[in-house]
Amino acid sequence: MIRLLTYNIRRGGAGREDALSSTIAECSPDLVVFQEAVDPAVVEALASRAGMRYWASRARQSLGFMSRVPIVHFEWHRPAFSRHAFLEIVPYGTNFRVFGVHLAAVFAAWTERRREFELRALLRSIAAHQQGFHVLAGDFNTVAPGEILDVTTLPRRVRATIWLSGGRIRWRTIQLVLDAGYVDAFRARHPDDAGLTLPTGRPQVRLDYAFVPASSIDLVRRCEVVRTPHAAIASDHFPLLAEFEV
Repeated sequence: MIRLLTYNIRRGGAGREDALSSTIAECSPDLVVFQEAVDPAVVEALASRAGMRYWASRARQSLGFMSRVPIVHFEWHRPAFSRHAFLEIVPYGTNFRVFGVHLAAVFAAWTERRREFELRALLRSIAAHQQGFHVLAGDFNTVAPGEILDVTTLPRRVRATIWLSGGRIRWRTIQLVLDAGYVDAFRARHPDDAGLTLPTGRPQVRLDYAFVPASSIDLVRRCEVVRTPHAAIASDHFPLLAEFEV
C-alpha cells in the first residue's frame, strides 16, 4: 500500500510549520504532494519533522513533494505554451506513478479555458503511461460536473471576477479528465459527500482531487478529505488522503 497525501499549503507555508506538521503526522502518509510549496526551506523542514528522507522543491515553483519511500525519478514537466508545470514522481520498486497537478487559479471563464489547455497538455504528456497505474493528484482549481457552487457565498472580489468574465463559467476541465478514461477517486468512494476542501473556515467548494484510470479504481482502498482541527488552521485547503494498492 502507498498512502498519498495531496496538500495545498498556501503561499509556501512559512509560519505554519507546526500546524502543517501535525496535520501530516495525523495522516501517516508515505508520499506527500504539495501545492504552493514555493519555499524549499519549509518543505525541507516538514520532511525533517516527518522523518522523510526524500524531498524536492523549487523556489517559485508551486509543486513539491516529500516521501518516506525511496523515489527513483522525479521531474517537473512544463508542456509547451503552458503556464504551469506538473510534477512526475516514481516511487522505487513499484509500477506506480504520481502526477502532481496545480492548475491555474481564479474563478472566471477565461481561466477555465486556461485550465482546459493545461489539462490537455498534461494528458498528452502522460499518454505513454496511461496503460499503467498512475494517479493525477492536486489542486485543480475547478469544479466537477454536476457539483454545485453557490457563487453568492464567495468573496466579493471572486464574484466580481465571475461577473466580468460573463457571469457564467462552463466547468469543463474535470469533464476532460473523465472523458480521458479517469475516475474521481473521492467521488467513487463517497457519492453522497460534498467533499468540500476550501476554505477551511467555511468550506464552499471542492478543488482538490485524485484521479486514477478507470481500470485501476479497484486499487483505491480509500480516499478522504482530512478535516482535523490541525488541518483547519494549517492552510486554507483541507488535504486529500488516498490509499492505493501498488
